[in-house]
Amino acid sequence: MSIQTRLAEDIKSAMKARDAVRLGTLRYTMAAIRQREIDSRHELDEAEVVSILDKLIRQHSESATAFRAGNRPDLTQAAEAEIVLVSSYLPPRLSDTELDLIIDQAIGALDAQSLKDMGRVMNRLKEELAGRADLSKVSREVRSRLGG
Repeated sequence: MSIQTRLAEDIKSAMKARDAVRLGTLRYTMAAIRQREIDSRHELDEAEVVSILDKLIRQHSESATAFRAGNRPDLTQAAEAEIVLVSSYLPPRLSDTELDLIIDQAIGALDAQSLKDMGRVMNRLKEELAGRADLSKVSREVRSRLGG
């Protein structure tokens, strides 16, 4: 079942259960997906939906950090709950061992030798790791392996 289908089904069940908090988060998530479809004028594939979910999680993480710094535990808790809910729609995260293996394979397949090759390696890894790993962490790891 696609992510969008799961979201639509969960929106219906949240409406039936009268779960306003969950419903609000799910509607906001679906609205972000639909807005991207309208902007790009094509139906999104799973990888594009995953990238939107990653972006929403980053936004909620930044909000939670700001709320924590502002001593607002109620808003921090709400933002963290939204992170958990949106994360449940992402594919399972890769372990560090699996991630290291995939990075090694990409570097080997592209015969990357220096930092000049980092863009090619990251382009390949972005597609493969979308939603399954933190790409900023992957970028740091690739940079260190290529001598940066």
